[in-house]
Amino acid sequence: MTTIGEALITLLEAHDVDTVFGIPGVHTVELYRGLARSKIRHVTPRHEQGAGFMADGYARASGRPGVAFVITGPGLTNTITAMGQARADSVPMLVISGVNATPTLGKGLGHLHELPDQRGMMEKVALFSHRVTEAGELPGVLARAFALFSSSRPGPVHIEIPTDIMVKPADGIAALLTNVAPPEPDAAAIAEAARLCAAARRPLILAGGGARRAEAPLQRLAERLGAPVVQTANARGLLHRHSLAVPASPSLKAVRALIADADLVIAAGTEFGPTDYDGYGDGGFVLPTNLIRIDIGADQLARRPATISIQADCGVALEALLSEIGRDQAPSGDGQARAAATRQAAFAEISPGLQAQTRAVEVIRDALPGSIIVGDSTQPVYAANLYYDHDRPGGWFNAATGFGALGYGPAAAIGAALAVPDAPVVCLTGDGGFQFTLPELGAALDAAAPVIFVVWNNRGYREIETSMLDVGVEPVGVSPAPPDFCKLAEAYGIAAERLAGIGHLADALKRARATGLPYVIEITVD
Repeated sequence: MTTIGEALITLLEAHDVDTVFGIPGVHTVELYRGLARSKIRHVTPRHEQGAGFMADGYARASGRPGVAFVITGPGLTNTITAMGQARADSVPMLVISGVNATPTLGKGLGHLHELPDQRGMMEKVALFSHRVTEAGELPGVLARAFALFSSSRPGPVHIEIPTDIMVKPADGIAALLTNVAPPEPDAAAIAEAARLCAAARRPLILAGGGARRAEAPLQRLAERLGAPVVQTANARGLLHRHSLAVPASPSLKAVRALIADADLVIAAGTEFGPTDYDGYGDGGFVLPTNLIRIDIGADQLARRPATISIQADCGVALEALLSEIGRDQAPSGDGQARAAATRQAAFAEISPGLQAQTRAVEVIRDALPGSIIVGDSTQPVYAANLYYDHDRPGGWFNAATGFGALGYGPAAAIGAALAVPDAPVVCLTGDGGFQFTLPELGAALDAAAPVIFVVWNNRGYREIETSMLDVGVEPVGVSPAPPDFCKLAEAYGIAAERLAGIGHLADALKRARATGLPYVIEITVD
């Protein structure tokens, strides 16, 4: 007899899932019954939050959904933070959990891992939450999840299976595989957008995370129009060192001035979130009046007014717009000059300290070309989110914008390293954030994930301390004592070294990469 738990594994394989992140427990044993015989790799984090962050990093690096298996109750609540991060950043994540036996649900009888309404809780953070009550539901709910991931704005999905349902027979269950694509861009909207492009003399493109896999049409459109391309943090890596690229935050005055001067703005895959556009909380960003918005989500388009809204995958919409414009469009003559002036002014606008921290990130990029840098909420990541030009599309992402989950970096980097094994993967984290998920060093070792953990050790939460001082609050609680990170790494059997500043960082990174194993580099800073 094939059980529902076994059928689940077979169905996930049919949906091309090759890795799951999870911690087994007594309430999910049946979900693991068929796993050892499958082609799916199981990775064990040290905490369920790590399972979610690993699934997130895997999804961002690969472009395919990350999958997590977690237990009922505390296992699932531990995963909510990672799901919140995935929801904020539109990351496809499938979380599959157990739940108590059907007759006990909602009774408050005190069963192990019991919650008053587990699915009701998950509906608040997931795109949808579904409880499987019989075998025949399983193919349909998985098909619904994977169709959502491929056809609309993605995010976390939750499926729960009661312990008494997992063991029921599921013979003859077959996968429902659908090839659901995003809606095609509306032809009339594309034609009107092309008309606006033809009339524009100072066009500009805003690229967000939704455009990070559309570099080729984005570059062609920018060159066709002569339009500078401003990139939010999640779009960094697009148009590396291109003369039209502006890898700087719209929270900076210089970038805002460039946007305000444009007579047409094309916003591709950006939600205009405050952490990207109003990072200083000064309210100084003004939504452009002549605005073309391209986004895969109808709900997202409805949240901001635009002259023209185009619901479609960014790459498809940009290709359609290029086709409609044709090759006779003459680019604006000053696009490169506008971009160059803004790059210079934006970098000059950030403080010398932030400039130095940005250069630390550039050292990582240049020492390990084509790397994926996964950031946590730490000073050099904040600095680079303001101004930094990465060399790989989709190769720079972090949790310092949007939801802002501290401790994200180490686990997400493990997921990324397993998704793209040929790329160098660096986790850039602070001494405070690393302590949130420090035990995931063991998971990196188990999985042979060659992540280079670069720890920016300034002995505390310096970004928060600065925020307190800026508003006249005497700093409290911002100086947690860091451990000896090198000794902790060595306790796991992981090589480590300590640097005083970034002077020898490039050489240390190359040594770390040459090992092909997890590695810790601690940088002590004043």
